[in-house]
Amino acid sequence: RVEAPASQADVGGGAGEIPFEDLPATKFQRVSAVRLLEAKQTIPHFYLHGECVIDKMMELRKEFNAEQEKMKTKSSSASSNSVKLSVNDFVIKAAAAAMRDVPEVNAQWMEDRVRQFRRVDVSVAVMTSAGLITPIVFGADGLRVSEISREVKSLALLAKENKLRPEQFMGGTFTISNLGMFGVRRFTAVVNPPQAAILAVGGSSRDVLGVNEDGASVQVGNVMRVALSCDHRVVDGAVAARWMNAFKHYASNPISILM
Repeated sequence: RVEAPASQADVGGGAGEIPFEDLPATKFQRVSAVRLLEAKQTIPHFYLHGECVIDKMMELRKEFNAEQEKMKTKSSSASSNSVKLSVNDFVIKAAAAAMRDVPEVNAQWMEDRVRQFRRVDVSVAVMTSAGLITPIVFGADGLRVSEISREVKSLALLAKENKLRPEQFMGGTFTISNLGMFGVRRFTAVVNPPQAAILAVGGSSRDVLGVNEDGASVQVGNVMRVALSCDHRVVDGAVAARWMNAFKHYASNPISILM
C-alpha cells in the first residue's frame, strides 16, 4: 500500500491534497481491467431485458432440499452425498437448455467467421478477495441440476482459496452473473470476450401478475429480472429474443429441465 505523505495528507483548508491510500491491483484485477476495456471498446453490445415467474422453481427447490434433509437424518452416507440447490443452480441449467435450443448464441466472433460450439460451458461469476473470476461448469447442458450445484460449490471454494487451475476459468462459451443475493433488482453486464453473450440475474420480488377473472382479486407471483447482453456481430435481436423466451420458459417451468 502507498499512502500520501503526512505533510500532504494532513494539509487542511482545501488547498492541500485529499488524503488517500493506493491499493496495489491483484493479478485478476489487472487481467479483468484489460479484458473489460477490450470488451467495451471492440464489442458492439445490445441488451434484452426479461422477467421470469419463478414460483414453480422456488417450490421445486424447496421440496428437493426438504427431501435431502430427510435423507441426511436417516443415513450418514446420504448426508455426505446430499446437495442443497440454489436458485442459481436452476438458472445455470435453464440457460444451458436455452443454449441447446438456440445454438446461435453459443458462439464467438472469429473475424472472418462465427464459431458455433457444440457443448455449453457456462462461466459463473464469483467474487473473491483477489477480484472477480469466472470458473467454468463444463458441459452444463448435459448435467443434472444437482450435478451443477455440486460443481459450482466446488469451483467457488477453489476460487476463494485461489486454487483454480487456468483451464478451470479460462474459456467458457457463456457467462452468468448473479447479484440477486445482494439485493440487486436488475443490472446489465459486460460481455466476457471472446464469448458472445452474458446473462445478468437480479433478485426476485412478489409482484402483481394480473387480475383474476372475478375482477376483484389479483394474481401475485415471484418475479426474477434478467438482462441478456449480446455481441451484435454474432447475435442479432431476433436470435436473442428466441433465446430469452426459451430461458424464461425453462426458468418458469423447471420440471422441463429435470426430465
